[in-house]
Amino acid sequence: MKNNLELELYTRPTCSDCQEAKEYLASESILYQHKDVGENPGFEEEMKQISGNRIVPLFAFYKKGLFGNKKLVKNFIGFENNKDEIKSLLNKK
Repeated sequence: MKNNLELELYTRPTCSDCQEAKEYLASESILYQHKDVGENPGFEEEMKQISGNRIVPLFAFYKKGLFGNKKLVKNFIGFENNKDEIKSLLNKK
């Protein structure tokens, strides 16, 4: 991924936009950490800290810092409305 960014994707199983996002990432062989909010309600708290709400899909892009710490660089709520910018960060045009 461009700029050594790491992606965490928060989804729910009933969300069609989430399924489309996961299908796109799989089709492009893009690695990401999947966080299913339906399986782990604790992820909702993480989402609130990142974006201020619980809307999925939530794309959280991190950059590795010194000593393995990660720093949030950018986050997006929704795939369809943010597809072009997400693809740009993923280095996929």
